[in-house]
Amino acid sequence: MKLKARLAGAVIAALALVVAGLITAPPASSAQLTEVTGFGTNPTNLRMHLYVPDGVPARPALLVAVHYCTGSGPAFYSGTEFARLADQHKFVVIYPSATRSGSCFDVSSPQALRHDGGSDPVGIISMVRYVQQRHNTDPDRTFVTGASSGAMMTNVLLGDYPDVFKAGAAFSGVPFACFATTDGSSWNSACANGQISRTPQQWGDLVRAAYPGYSGPRPRMQIWHGTEDSTLRYPNFQEQVKQWTNVHGLSQTPGLTDQPRSGWTRTRYGGTGTQAPVEAISLQGVGHSLPQGGMAAMVIDFFGLSDDGQDPDPDPDPTTTPTPPPPGACQVTYTMNTWNTGFTAEVKIVNTSQSPVSSWTLGFALPAGQTVTSAWNATITPAGGQVSARNVSYNGTIAPGGSASFGFQGTHNGNTGKPPAFTLNGAACS
Repeated sequence: MKLKARLAGAVIAALALVVAGLITAPPASSAQLTEVTGFGTNPTNLRMHLYVPDGVPARPALLVAVHYCTGSGPAFYSGTEFARLADQHKFVVIYPSATRSGSCFDVSSPQALRHDGGSDPVGIISMVRYVQQRHNTDPDRTFVTGASSGAMMTNVLLGDYPDVFKAGAAFSGVPFACFATTDGSSWNSACANGQISRTPQQWGDLVRAAYPGYSGPRPRMQIWHGTEDSTLRYPNFQEQVKQWTNVHGLSQTPGLTDQPRSGWTRTRYGGTGTQAPVEAISLQGVGHSLPQGGMAAMVIDFFGLSDDGQDPDPDPDPTTTPTPPPPGACQVTYTMNTWNTGFTAEVKIVNTSQSPVSSWTLGFALPAGQTVTSAWNATITPAGGQVSARNVSYNGTIAPGGSASFGFQGTHNGNTGKPPAFTLNGAACS
């Protein structure tokens, strides 16, 4: 019940989105959500609901859509856009339902964190294999997505069954094995609070250990997270990026960074197109209330299931010609999210001069007791005191009136103050 209480807000948020019209219920159709029983090995007695749209092709794609804690398969069907998109793009959707107290999925037990180990992942894979056989779905186009507990299960399924899933999309989740426990508890407070930080290699090793001996291709991963998530805190976003880039053997440096919508920062690793191996979308000011309207369509694009396969948000030209940094004016917005002894900071630099800024360095003094532990979209040195945040390869130029954003995770000793001043290439910013 502890887990149920912690994540119940996700239900309220999802219902609010439906009422507000941000999430559209499936349209009227002869196709109906149907419960399936007797689908195979099911050690935790999960329930299975299936949606098969009218007019699916001979070998349709298959999507597993996994609900949040306190939810159900039918609730996720009616409260998200995936069924409507299935009608549009003609793919089949499985909606599993957890049946334990709190209706959360097992993403923490040793059995759940290994290939064919038992618990909920085995039941979900039985559903997949049942639909592949009964509805002749394409095994090369099998995908999974989920929110909150379902996002954690998305990470688990991609780690346990890289031979089954081609890609996944996780809304407000945590890395594979981050929630691991050995005492029978289903809640890991350190992980939920964003206090577990590992190297990319350590995170990747956890995934590889789930299926010893597997040497085939790994599923692509799309990661969504709000910066103000107080249930599964925002540092889990970057830890997932570290894990899945390492699993794919990729650098931590994105191949592309853009802002498809106001407040969104999207990074792609190992490629710049819609179906890059890893894509991550950070949502400024958003809490534990995902997915929201329009996000499911971006998932379908990432999976390659949309009609035209085109990116709805075309990428900017990633090539730029560096120019000397002028001494022009600048503005800095510095937003902190703190908890216990940790914090994240989001920093936005606006070029208010009439000339472009290239090869930028933002200087500022961290308050006493604060230390940087990791950063994204910038390189920060040293870890404390007077620090310099330098651009990375893809965001070195700030056009007149334009902006660049970066962030970092750190620790504090109780002092949660903000830097008193900033300089951009030596010039004071407001």
